[in-house]
Amino acid sequence: MRAICVDDESLLTDYLVSMCRDLPPLTDAVGFTRAKDALHWLKENDADLALLDIDMPDMNGIVLAAEIKKLYPEMVIIFLTGFSEYAVDAFGLHVAGYLLKPITKDRLAKEIEYALSGKQKDPPAHIRVQTFGSFDLFVDGKMVTFKQAKCKELLAYLIDRQGGSVTRAEAFSILWEDRLYDRPMQKQFDVIIRSLRDTLEENGIGEILEIRKGALRVKPEEISCDAWRFFSGDINAINAYRGEYMSAYSWGSYTESFMNRKCGFNE
Repeated sequence: MRAICVDDESLLTDYLVSMCRDLPPLTDAVGFTRAKDALHWLKENDADLALLDIDMPDMNGIVLAAEIKKLYPEMVIIFLTGFSEYAVDAFGLHVAGYLLKPITKDRLAKEIEYALSGKQKDPPAHIRVQTFGSFDLFVDGKMVTFKQAKCKELLAYLIDRQGGSVTRAEAFSILWEDRLYDRPMQKQFDVIIRSLRDTLEENGIGEILEIRKGALRVKPEEISCDAWRFFSGDINAINAYRGEYMSAYSWGSYTESFMNRKCGFNE
């Protein structure tokens, strides 16, 4: 793994580079005294970790971190600064760490070890939902196939609600925006619900769908969902998000916009 170290004090930059090259699992480190030089280098090269000073003259570390996240959403960032008042702004970017100067090798080693542990893949989940990009459901690593597209979209909307209950009428209005919820369409919607339930049961996960008193919901306890982990503050999920959420469904744009604002992406 490669690190970049950015600090306008050249002696500290050299010190950080020297320490990083001596810390596993890092294999290389590159230093910069100007934020713009670091950003230019990253446009041609890659890295796994960025150690950034905050108070720099040409571009402060907060702005630099936001620019780095646009290039490499999965980049692990640790701020190194002598000013504690930047902490709120720093963690607003979902960085992995915040160390106050002076920096010791022991403190830096512990912070890097903790930060990079978030890059390890999550253990396989029995039921996994993917919402970043396209929407898909996996059971023990195998993608579930739905008999009807509306069945899949219904499940996607229930996932978007994060376990909250949805009335049949509300769910219908999402799936058929311009149709009247009359008796024929109610019967058609019943067919969609039954098909979804049958598909889940055929894959051994029928228990995740709850239908009660005219309302539907998914039970989140047994489901691993990238978006849910994103909203819980999971750094691994936040870094994995690349600006697209349930791209096949127009109603997903509201959640996508919220996530993009949270990550500082341009819409």
